[in-house]
Amino acid sequence: MQKFLIIGGGKGGRAILATLSSVEFVSVIGIVDVRDDAPAVIEAKALGIQTGHDMEPFLKYRPDVILEVTGDPAIYPALLQRNLVGTMIISGDVAKLMVRLIHEKERWFRAWFGRQQELEAILNSTHDGMIAVNKQGNITLFNRAAEKIVGLKGDEVVGKPVVNTISNTRLHYILEKGLPELNRMQTLSSGTEIMSNRVPVRNEKGEVVGAVAVFRDVSELKDLNKQVTDLESVKMMLQAIINSSDDAISVVDENGLGMLINPAYTRLTGLEPIDVIGKPAETDISEGESMHMRVLQSQKPVRGVRLKVGPYRKEVVVNVAPIMNGDQLKGSVGILHDVTELTQLNRDLERARRIIRTLEAKYTFDDIMGSSEAMYVAQEQARQAAKTRATVLLRGESGTGKELFAHSIHHASDRKYNQFVRVNCAALSETLLESELFGYEEGAFTGAKKGGKTGLFEEASGGTLFLDEIGELAPSTQAKLLRVLQEKEVIRVGGTKAIPVDVRVIAATHVQLEHAIQTKRFREDLYYRLNVLPIQIPPLRMHKEDLSELALHLIKKINQEYGRYVEVIDEKALEQLRQYDWPGNVRELENVLGRAMINMGFHDKVIMSTHLPVLHAVSSKQDEQDIVAEGSEVISLKEALHKYEKSYVQKIFEQCGHNKTETAKRLGVSIRSLYYKLEKYELL
Repeated sequence: MQKFLIIGGGKGGRAILATLSSVEFVSVIGIVDVRDDAPAVIEAKALGIQTGHDMEPFLKYRPDVILEVTGDPAIYPALLQRNLVGTMIISGDVAKLMVRLIHEKERWFRAWFGRQQELEAILNSTHDGMIAVNKQGNITLFNRAAEKIVGLKGDEVVGKPVVNTISNTRLHYILEKGLPELNRMQTLSSGTEIMSNRVPVRNEKGEVVGAVAVFRDVSELKDLNKQVTDLESVKMMLQAIINSSDDAISVVDENGLGMLINPAYTRLTGLEPIDVIGKPAETDISEGESMHMRVLQSQKPVRGVRLKVGPYRKEVVVNVAPIMNGDQLKGSVGILHDVTELTQLNRDLERARRIIRTLEAKYTFDDIMGSSEAMYVAQEQARQAAKTRATVLLRGESGTGKELFAHSIHHASDRKYNQFVRVNCAALSETLLESELFGYEEGAFTGAKKGGKTGLFEEASGGTLFLDEIGELAPSTQAKLLRVLQEKEVIRVGGTKAIPVDVRVIAATHVQLEHAIQTKRFREDLYYRLNVLPIQIPPLRMHKEDLSELALHLIKKINQEYGRYVEVIDEKALEQLRQYDWPGNVRELENVLGRAMINMGFHDKVIMSTHLPVLHAVSSKQDEQDIVAEGSEVISLKEALHKYEKSYVQKIFEQCGHNKTETAKRLGVSIRSLYYKLEKYELL
């Protein structure tokens, strides 16, 4: 062990200390400097090496070498004069040279180490396995790909003979013969097939000093080939699907140039592939804007846009969507529909819907929205009623959903596969309603159809008859209805024969029947016959906690009717709706949401408070004040009543969006009476 004493604690002393402290056969016995904060002194203390201001205490350890790195020219001669036997004294100049050599060695070593890391990274990043052996046949290189393919760890095999480590190896033959083997197939003991190149490594004299094998797992190539084959198969299948589709399809690239059209596109537009492929997206547009270009610019899909395309200016509706590969736009695809065909399909669909409506109920209990206590009680009563055949009386204000409950009761009953017939008792005159309900015989009255007519009670036999606005029935019709409910048979107008019927009656009214009985407008015995299972449907103002759920349900319904894509209603707008008392109940809410969606942009998805119309509750008190305010001149009671009636009818008419049927229901009058009032007050 060589003992070194360093005199001088500057940067040079610290550099020499750092180097010597890493050498196993050298021991630094001390650092001498007049400054306690010298860099080498601080470093020595951290390493547990003694320090001091004078070298005398350290001479007793008989150092083998004294390094003078103080930079003071007088120190080195003074050390030589001490004539220290057995101690080599190295001057500051020599020490500086040593420091330079040390720094150069470190720089060279770092560069060499960096190149080694780069080489190792390159060898380990390739998918090709690499194995190298030296002249003795011992493994010197075994990269990660080789580990994966062969199934051995590099640190377990490096330095070991290749013939004893890797079965089937041929590297020892390469060492012996000095000839390469290229593109050789080989099966490893694990069953893995590899393609290998083996070459000898020669020195400058041409002598073989090692060998290298570079190989690849052929199964990966087989899998890749299978994937290519599968992709070709998928491509052919997709091409067949596109070509067999009855929908016209057009595809453009990210630059808006045509890439693909199918035969249906040619049949619809009259354009051949040569007219479209490689041409700008606007080529096929004869009227309107290219939706392909709009989608490429916005990267957002568009739906339901009407255009005219091709030389025959064919009117179509197009849906276009972007083609994305991750975040990268690759083009867009468009589907074109012939408007003529869609119109015919809609007409057929509406015809089918009309037929279905006459055969069965449209709604079920799933269509009734609301989880409040009031709605829960009403629904539970209705579900219980569906299990019986008793007459049900639905009570509630206009617009609360009485018809919805009637449909749901029928649909949940054992009569759901038979007819559901609805009659609005307020919409028909007394004579017409009677003939519609009970039917008539031939010659019963002037204009009676030859052979007579089957009444709705007979048509609904086995099913359900829904009598809406039962409170509007005329007294004579009430009497006949009572007989049908009691005797389960009808007698046609002008007839004498009783016809048995099996009808479940569901009645509905917004009228206070108890008050109507007191005023002799409704029969008390009929009331008791109808009021077997009364169900009170709460007005919307009594269960506003259901307003959010109702609004979202109605938005989905209106989306289908208006072709919109609204998803939600803003909380601020919802709170604005909660502040209103909804005299028109759910029907008015649907009307308000419909008007709000009309005020929105076509692609808007959130109803904001700015979209909602101004909500004004009808206030009879205010109307009275208005009339009194105008009463500076004396008018008769009849004139005052006419003024109030005109004002009230006008407000309700405007509130219902000039919907006459809705206005008549709100006012509790027939359509015929409403028309008379609208004409009388010149409100049409």
